[in-house]
Amino acid sequence: MVSSRFLSLLFPLLLLIATHQAFAQEDWLAYQSHLCSNNEGNYTTNSTYHRNLNTLLSSLPSNNTGNGYGFYNSSYGQSSDNNQVYAIALCYMVNIDDPGCRNCLNVSRYALIELCPNQKEAMFFTHGCMLRYSNRLIYGTMETTPSLCMSNPQDVPSSTVNEFFQKLRELLESLRSETAAAGSLRKFAYGNKSGENIQTIYGLTQCTPDLSEQECNDCLIGAIGGLYVCSNGKIGGRVIRPSCYFLYEVYPYINISAVKPLPSLPSPPLSSPPISPPPPSTTRNSEGSNRSRNVVIIVVSIVVSLLLIISICICLRVRKTKGKLEILPAEDVDEIGNAESLQMDFGTIRLATDDFSEVNKLGQGGFGSVYKGRLFNGENIAVKRLCMNSRQGDKEFQNEVLLVARLQHRNLVRLLGFCLEGQERLLVYEFVSNASLDRIIFDPIKRAELDWDRRYKIIVGITRGLLYLHEDSHLRIIHRDLKVSNILIDGEMNPKIADFGMARLFVPDQTQANTNRVVGT
Repeated sequence: MVSSRFLSLLFPLLLLIATHQAFAQEDWLAYQSHLCSNNEGNYTTNSTYHRNLNTLLSSLPSNNTGNGYGFYNSSYGQSSDNNQVYAIALCYMVNIDDPGCRNCLNVSRYALIELCPNQKEAMFFTHGCMLRYSNRLIYGTMETTPSLCMSNPQDVPSSTVNEFFQKLRELLESLRSETAAAGSLRKFAYGNKSGENIQTIYGLTQCTPDLSEQECNDCLIGAIGGLYVCSNGKIGGRVIRPSCYFLYEVYPYINISAVKPLPSLPSPPLSSPPISPPPPSTTRNSEGSNRSRNVVIIVVSIVVSLLLIISICICLRVRKTKGKLEILPAEDVDEIGNAESLQMDFGTIRLATDDFSEVNKLGQGGFGSVYKGRLFNGENIAVKRLCMNSRQGDKEFQNEVLLVARLQHRNLVRLLGFCLEGQERLLVYEFVSNASLDRIIFDPIKRAELDWDRRYKIIVGITRGLLYLHEDSHLRIIHRDLKVSNILIDGEMNPKIADFGMARLFVPDQTQANTNRVVGT
């Protein structure tokens, strides 16, 4: 009799052999991984749940449980006795007609029972397919964990890394949107992107088709955000979640022409020639004509009134905006420059912060939260997300973009970009590793590191930053909210003045000004 230990080693090997031909180029991706979850409890051997599970998995890779495009969903048993089993499976990049898909699932269902012999919930990943089963309904539910990440060991040449990851970001953004908007049979997109100095990048994104458009979009945003952690700087990588998946490489790893096309929508029936209405009665010609004329007059009057109201609102808005912008003298316009060049895409920032996850949250301020992020080129950033529906936040946002965009000094925090999309207002700064000064001086352990040499260095740095704002820059700026929480400390203990939301702009040689509101702390 063959031992279960032997089978647990044999099945993963058979799985890799069964799917190796389709992925011969991807030696770095020859992996398999599984998760045996104890969250839903265990079952005993030969129990009702065990028998239901065996019955369900034996029928899974069949036509009546699949949708014809590599996705399977089925259940077996009675929910009344808590022994019903649910399972879904997805073949990556292939169709149900592909033998590699069937082989992958056939081997996976045997391997998973051997690897997770008693758990009611388990999951199996490989580079050919994904299989999940549970005693709870998992169809139509977006699952983001566990997450599996792999990367090609080869690095992108340092001379082209910025261009490479800029093109990769554009490619994945396009594929993500296309995948999310796909129909209920298959959520899948494949494409490539090339540049002047880089190899062509091939990318693929896929969701389980039971997700909604928004769920698929959110799942892929989180998955692509995981790229920063595990495969940044590499020429290839993939991240797999239970509900979605993406992959990129510098060679075409699938034959897109062999992918089974989705059925086309039926053409609308040819309409028959319109039937002409009977001629109106001569006795009602005058009455119908008058009624039509009255309707036209009313409609035209309403449209003209609406256009007039809209025009007045636009004029008032433009006049108000001009009034705000005219406070900047002409010489300051050159200093501020074109702020639009710093505008960043919301999707890029969302990916960099892993959808503003709590794990990446650095702190909470009066006007919003600050998150740590990482761009595709590997640069760490700090993202200030202003609170929505805050009028004072709007003033903060405008101040920080206009005043800090072109200020360059080693003792001022550097603004890398901003985003204004819908109600979202985001400011992207350089990441400063030691956080703010209050985190150091009010911490009994960290403040012991502040000997007098370092204290003097911080004091001098703050003074130099203020001197630049007051005297050396073409923009004369008064900060008005200088406090220890607005002084950031970098890795070399250099101070950087931050948070210019309360700042006030002065014209050259101006020594006095009045304010109509109390600001500062």
